[in-house]
Amino acid sequence: MEITSVKVHKTEREGSRMKGYATVTLDDCFVVRNIRIIEGDEKLFIAMPSRKVSDDRYEDIAHPIN
Repeated sequence: MEITSVKVHKTEREGSRMKGYATVTLDDCFVVRNIRIIEGDEKLFIAMPSRKVSDDRYEDIAHPIN
């Protein structure tokens, strides 16, 4: 499996740790959209797209297996 495309969309909100969104295409046939890029205390990290399944719980829509 190869990453065939990566698109990054920068967001600028004052005081926000959210730095942008990314879209990744794998093998020109599988797309993961709305990967959030977040500034942590020491480095940037990503949060996979998710949906709200109850009042206090979210579930990933797509996620890496290993």
